[in-house]
Amino acid sequence: MSTPRTPYRRPQAAELARRIAGPRRFIQVVAGPRQVGKSTLVQQVADDLACEVRYASADEPTLRGVEWIAQQWEAARLASGAAGRRGAVLVLDEIQKIPGWSETVKRLWDEDTRKRVPLKVVLLGSAPLLIARGMSESLAGRFELTHLPHWSYAEMRAAFGFGLHEFLYFGGYPGAAPLIGEPQRWRRYIADSLIETSVSRDVLLLTRVDKPALLRRLFELACRYSGQVLSYTKMLGQLQDAGNTTTLAHYLDLLAGAGLVCGLQKFAGDAARSRGSSPKLQVMNTALMTATSGLGFDEARGDREFWGRLAESAVGAHLANAAAAGECELFYWRERNREVDFVVKRGRRLVAIEVKSGRARETPAGMAAFAEAFRPKRTLLVGGDGIALEEFLAKPVAHWIEP
Repeated sequence: MSTPRTPYRRPQAAELARRIAGPRRFIQVVAGPRQVGKSTLVQQVADDLACEVRYASADEPTLRGVEWIAQQWEAARLASGAAGRRGAVLVLDEIQKIPGWSETVKRLWDEDTRKRVPLKVVLLGSAPLLIARGMSESLAGRFELTHLPHWSYAEMRAAFGFGLHEFLYFGGYPGAAPLIGEPQRWRRYIADSLIETSVSRDVLLLTRVDKPALLRRLFELACRYSGQVLSYTKMLGQLQDAGNTTTLAHYLDLLAGAGLVCGLQKFAGDAARSRGSSPKLQVMNTALMTATSGLGFDEARGDREFWGRLAESAVGAHLANAAAAGECELFYWRERNREVDFVVKRGRRLVAIEVKSGRARETPAGMAAFAEAFRPKRTLLVGGDGIALEEFLAKPVAHWIEP
């Protein structure tokens, strides 16, 4: 199995460097799930900038207060003054962990704007949902957002030499790549450094959750049934909980906000009908699915049903990460006994995608029925005698949407 090769720069690094070095001042916000390289990307950019960079992180067991932001900001102001026209860059990591962070950032930013202090600010956050709330409430007109999704197949191949089968099983976590030759260590890293940290620090610590055990079991259920449509009522039965479906839907949104799993809604051509549908469960990174399955690499490859669901989930994760970055909207479609695996919507353009993975389908493919009802601009078959799975995953989602 592959080992790390050379340092890899994500495509977003060049754009972020251009924005920071540009003449116009905006707060640069970099948001994305844990362990996708936010801090590394900013460090790479900082190394290229001819200015002073001050980095500080709020990722501590106990929450910091807004006074911590003011202290770091003042230190960066002093560094900026000493640097002269070159100015300085302040990088605040895990900013969403500080209650009231956005109001304080707005106040300090506006003070610097009035006084023409040449200080540039970069905020990093591993809970995109909470970051978005803070920006919309206080920072309107003051920020530019860079969303860092999970690493794609093309990125893991370029950085670590992953082949398709390695990517399907081990997923797109760069920090876990050096451990794939030691399965137990790899599995513990995913469980402890990614899953547990994301759930406990990015969801439970920062959001009110009345039933934390239910949320954890929901995450495990979503990993087990990734790629399948389950009604909330059936989920509650599987989870053996007497809760209500509204709570379950809310918890699924929280897990999606942390970049772990999501629930795709049924495409209905009507937003209200889509929101009321049973969700299709989807992992955002296939490593979450395999690490919680109990199956080793060879066992997983030998299980045709599991490997087929893994391939479908990899396609879904590729699309879902693009949707999380705002590139498109993602749905599934099912009517009576016909189903389309994924429906991608961008503006008025619809693309219907069927995945042929070799596993037994619960419902027959419904591409013809969907095409007749909604007239998509493009219909794609991934796998089988259609587009090769490796080719589909190796290219950005925009490639498959654009004319």
